[in-house]
Amino acid sequence: MRRSDVHMPTRHPTYGDLPAQVHGLAVRFGLRGLEQRHSSTVVVGAYVLLNSAISIGVLAGIAAVTKQPFVFPSLGPTAFLLFYAALATQAAPRNVFCGHLIGVLAGYLALVVFGLTTTPPNLSDITAPRIGAVTLSLCLTLSFMVWLNVPHAPAGATTLIVGLGLLRTPAQLGILMIAVVLLIAQGIAINRLAMIPYPWWAPLAPTRPSQ
Repeated sequence: MRRSDVHMPTRHPTYGDLPAQVHGLAVRFGLRGLEQRHSSTVVVGAYVLLNSAISIGVLAGIAAVTKQPFVFPSLGPTAFLLFYAALATQAAPRNVFCGHLIGVLAGYLALVVFGLTTTPPNLSDITAPRIGAVTLSLCLTLSFMVWLNVPHAPAGATTLIVGLGLLRTPAQLGILMIAVVLLIAQGIAINRLAMIPYPWWAPLAPTRPSQ
């Protein structure tokens, strides 16, 4: 069956693009029973379980081998967007990469401004400089995502991770961005394998409703 012959289901009102991914994978591998039940709660839930296990398992495995922070909290919501809303603007590779990059740069700049680049985190004793750092980092991140037209909500969590000092060295921040790239690569691989027209970089242009 040619890709052009496959009729992909419309976006599900509850599960977003997930049923379309299940359907596409079922068609790709000739799983007729799965293809017919692509919108079943049990099937979609099982797909999310397996896919999320692969997503975090790969990064956690790399982290365990390298002893580097390849797993950090804001990757969770990014992974959710890549699969639940694959065709949304915020899930496009450009927005995912640039959003997290802005968060990293804004967070590190805030640490420099308030002299916290060598200060370890202490969440039970938030000092005035730390308040300034998290405030500046978040304000810059959200503003620049709007100014540069690369919105990606999980980047707000990334910049707070940096602003709080949980990850603060250039080496750690470089590892953080490598982890983002690896997650984007998985998003491209899974969505394309499922025959979802997931973009390679920029968000897809919005389609106009027919007159």
